[in-house]
Amino acid sequence: MSIVKLEEITIKIGSGATPRGGKGAYKSQGISLIRSMNVYDSKFTYKNLAFIDDEQAQKLANVVVKENDVLLNITGASVARCCLVPKCSLPARVNQHVAIIRVDHKLADPRFVFLCLVSPKYKTQLLTYAQGGATREALTKTTIEEFEIEIPSIEKQVKIADVLTAYDNLIENNNRRIAILEDMAQSLYQEWFVKFRFPGHQNTKFKESSLGLIPEGWNVKVFTDIADVLGGGTPKTKEPSYWGGEIPFFAPRDAPDSFYATTTEKHVTELGIEKSSAKLYPKDTVFITARGTVGKVVLPSREMTMNQSCYALKAKNDISQKFLFLMTKTQVAYLKKNTGGATFDTIVTDTFKSMKVMLPLAETIQDFNKIIEPIFDQILNLINKNSNLKSQRDFLLPKLISGNIQL
Repeated sequence: MSIVKLEEITIKIGSGATPRGGKGAYKSQGISLIRSMNVYDSKFTYKNLAFIDDEQAQKLANVVVKENDVLLNITGASVARCCLVPKCSLPARVNQHVAIIRVDHKLADPRFVFLCLVSPKYKTQLLTYAQGGATREALTKTTIEEFEIEIPSIEKQVKIADVLTAYDNLIENNNRRIAILEDMAQSLYQEWFVKFRFPGHQNTKFKESSLGLIPEGWNVKVFTDIADVLGGGTPKTKEPSYWGGEIPFFAPRDAPDSFYATTTEKHVTELGIEKSSAKLYPKDTVFITARGTVGKVVLPSREMTMNQSCYALKAKNDISQKFLFLMTKTQVAYLKKNTGGATFDTIVTDTFKSMKVMLPLAETIQDFNKIIEPIFDQILNLINKNSNLKSQRDFLLPKLISGNIQL
């Protein structure tokens, strides 16, 4: 057993750059340009994966991504997120917000190194180093090179990685099932309430409205007529008794690309909520990020509080939270287009007051809920299974390294 710096077991640590012209220079196909939004802990997402052409890629020849590379986010709200590069994303480069950690296979197993970096022990250390930045959260090349991990022999690393990778494979299978279920729920909403292909639509008459033709009996409402728009707050950060509790503190950085927010970087105490403008919101309250990172819509999987850069949406008149959630997701483009703020995009409450939405008949919403509720239940069940798998994996790693559990 030995403690080593990452630079001692790697042959490359480095980040890339964004091609001149930024987003306008991206192509519809070509060589992948991996950005921080593609890198999650133990998960690579292809959503919003950018592409560059051969000429652009040549200018980033020093950051060619190779199979088994470890990807680590090094700036911003997603700092310290980490995954192994998937083979099907190659050929690829990285931009300046993502570091490549290329392990020397003679000295270490990249899967083992990755498992260390996503484990709670080392994740906490990485976040602590990142938050020590002068102006923003960041991990420097030197910080990564000098970051220390405990490793056994290469033979034992391989055995540990073989065991724990099986957990990650199960988690990834569940993630794929979750994505299918989420697509199903959104497609059903589109079919019923955008394309008007709800049961019995063939015999439905339509009428003119300010939103175009809508079924008779349905009404156009201002969003605030169907939902309360509530705010959040942050307890004093310099008051230790307010922080480190059991209550998740949701901020835009915690918003996943999936339906449910399950974990947050920070947690607060009950005293922190009592002594601040923060409020405790129940499971399935709709959270929407409103400042900086605008328009991410999620459901908390348990009671959570949130900061002032978000809104909490609570449905009125027996409208279900799941229906409100799916409706709000269809309004994100409008909300983004109508942001305010002097220095950066911000959704203000007046935007919700002016936003028109369509309210179907109560019985139509009820029929819809009967179909989607089991879908959301399955999603949450799979999320909970993943949480248990991650806990088991994180529990086993130090035990296997120390030899307390024999392979």
